[in-house]
Amino acid sequence: MTSITLAGDGFDAAISTAGGIITRLRWSAAGTSIPLLRDAPDDATALQSACYPLVPFANRVAGNRFSFEGRSYAFQPNTDWDRHYLHGEGWLDEWQVVAQDERSLTLGFAHCGGGTPYAYEATQRFAIEDGALVLSLSVTNRGESTLPFGLGWHPYFAMTPQTTLKAPAAKFWTEVEGWLPGEATDIPEELDFSRPRGLPHHWVNNGFEDWSGVAEITWPEHSARLAMRADPIFRHAFVFVSDTGFDPGYKRDYFCFEPMTHLANGHNLEGLGGLKPLAPAETLSGSVRLKPELLG
Repeated sequence: MTSITLAGDGFDAAISTAGGIITRLRWSAAGTSIPLLRDAPDDATALQSACYPLVPFANRVAGNRFSFEGRSYAFQPNTDWDRHYLHGEGWLDEWQVVAQDERSLTLGFAHCGGGTPYAYEATQRFAIEDGALVLSLSVTNRGESTLPFGLGWHPYFAMTPQTTLKAPAAKFWTEVEGWLPGEATDIPEELDFSRPRGLPHHWVNNGFEDWSGVAEITWPEHSARLAMRADPIFRHAFVFVSDTGFDPGYKRDYFCFEPMTHLANGHNLEGLGGLKPLAPAETLSGSVRLKPELLG
């Protein structure tokens, strides 16, 4: 594991090769250091981190099984606390440094076999550009068959008592047993982030379909706002607010807004839920920009 620091335009970022995770993302303005993501130790695991990658797809597949182009495929669980194969391998394994300088870092990762039908290579780039942190992720199918792929990130945004989220979307997915998506419905009022709204004071673990690709997180206590702008392939998102039943140490100091190219359990949905079939050697890639600013 290696921890690498990036700096510039007021950013102070730390990235670990263990899981390809961000462990710190702060922004300094007007003499104040503002945490954009929750702080984590340099030796943090992905679940303790500030952000981790989701590749070769995000979330879970119901029953750990799917069929594609006349063939059936199966997964094995990749954690000891979830019966599902979860979020791929990138967040769990070591990445290699491909290139780096003071303002950017490129990491690479490869996986073949071991509980999944997927063989692939992934590249993740972090770059401070024009007052923003740009996250870029790509995956290349290195298997012998076409399979559906997806991308995403799992950021843990800092949350204060007055934090609000704005992230317009079209549909809401209920949650059923096993942390799986249920069905698409109208968005409940308390989770309608078409306008700035505070996060509920209870468990939230739901997908949002046809997200606009733009999100704004505001911290009035810091007089600051963060704008997330995603490439068009990131048409969906997930919102997660923990509780002490899931995380005994939860202090309501973070929430997750996860940009994704596809719906959870897309493997078993009509149209693959936005997953993109990649033939051998084909690549899927996309970027997200995180740009902070002071209010007023």
